Amino acid sequence: MSTVSNNFQDGAGVPAPAVRVPRIAAIDALRGFVILLMLVDHTREFFFLHAQVSDPMDLGRTAPALVFTRLAAHLCAPVFVALTGLAAWLYGAPRGGARAASGFLFKRGLFLIALEWTVVNFAWTFDVTPATVYLQVIWAIGVSMVALAALVHLPRPAIAAVGFAIVLGHNLLDPIAVGPGDAGHALWAVLHDRGFIDLPWGGQARTSYPVLPWIGVIALGYAMGPWFARGASPEWRRRALAVVGSVALAAFGVLRVLNGYGEPVPWTAGSGGLETVLSFLNLTKYPPSADFLLLTLGIGAWLLLLFERLPTRMAGMLVVFGSVPLFFYILHLYLLHGLNRVVGAVGGAEGLVSVPTVGGIWAVAACVAVPCWFACRRFAVVKRASNAWWMRYL
Repeated sequence: MSTVSNNFQDGAGVPAPAVRVPRIAAIDALRGFVILLMLVDHTREFFFLHAQVSDPMDLGRTAPALVFTRLAAHLCAPVFVALTGLAAWLYGAPRGGARAASGFLFKRGLFLIALEWTVVNFAWTFDVTPATVYLQVIWAIGVSMVALAALVHLPRPAIAAVGFAIVLGHNLLDPIAVGPGDAGHALWAVLHDRGFIDLPWGGQARTSYPVLPWIGVIALGYAMGPWFARGASPEWRRRALAVVGSVALAAFGVLRVLNGYGEPVPWTAGSGGLETVLSFLNLTKYPPSADFLLLTLGIGAWLLLLFERLPTRMAGMLVVFGSVPLFFYILHLYLLHGLNRVVGAVGGAEGLVSVPTVGGIWAVAACVAVPCWFACRRFAVVKRASNAWWMRYL
C-alpha cells in the first residue's frame, strides 16, 4: 500500500516524537472523500436555506435529489470517527501502545472541545456572543477521544466489545427521557438526547451530536488498528474489511426489514419503488441509530477496501484533503460563510442567500473545493517542515 509522510497522527501539543510513522494513503484518501461529501452537505446548510431538512427527512416535502444529497453526507461522521480511532492506534503502537495513545487522545480531545466552543461556532454564526452554542461533530469527536483515552487501557477484545455494545445497544435507551430541570438533564443531553443546556453565563448550548454512539464508533475504529500494522498481511486485512462490511450491511438489512429495533422511525411502502427505497434509507442521525451506523460503517469498510486499490494519482488528489482534515474543516466553513455574505452584499440582500437548485449546491461546493485543495496542499508542506508544538494541533 502506498504511503505518505505522517502529519495528522503526530502529537497533541507535544514535540514531534523520534519515531515518525508513514501515513497510510488509503486511510487519508477515504478521509478526503468523506470530507468532500461533508463540504457538499455544509454548502447545503449555507446555500439552501429555503429547504432545510429534518432528521430523519420529511420525504413528503423533500425532493429526491435533495434526499440523496443528504444521504450521501450520512457517511461523513461515522467514517471519520472510526478513522479517528484507527489513527489513534496507529499513533500509539510504535510509541509505547496504550499509554502513548491515551495521552494523545486526551490532549487532542480537549483541544477539539475547546475549538468547537470558539473557532468553529464563530465560523457558523460570525457572532462573538451567540445566544446558542451548537455542539456538533468536532465536539463529538473531542469527547469521544477523551472517552477512548480511558478505554485504551482495556484489552483490545474488551474495547471492541464495548464498541459493539454501544453501537448496537444504545437504542435500548431511547425510552429514557430526562427533561429540562430534571436531575441529570445536562448529562443525558450530552450522551443520548439532543437538547438545550442552560449555561451559567446566560444563553444555551445545543447538543446537536449526542456523543454516546460516537464513543462506540471510535472504540471500534481503535480495535481495528492492528489490521493496519506494518507487519499485517494486506490480503488478510482486505478479507477482514470485506467480512466486516458485509456482516454490517447484512445486519442492517435484517433489522431494517423487520422494521423494529434499530431505528426509531419505521419505513413504509410508498406508491412507487423510489419512495419505498428512500423510506427504507431514511435513518436517524441525531443520535445515530444502530441501523444508521450499521449501514454507514458497512459501506465505509467496503470503501476502505476499495481505496486500497485506487490508482496512485487518484488517491493522491484525495490524500491532500485527508492528510490535514482539521485545517480543511475550519477553512471550508469560513470560506462558505464568507462567500455567502459577499454574494449577498453584492446582490443587495440582507443575511444569507440561497441557490435555486440542488445542482447549485454541488456547483458551489466544487468551486470551494478547488482553493481548499491548494491551501491544504500548501499547509501540509508547512506543517511537515515546522517544529512548532502548536502546529501539531492543526
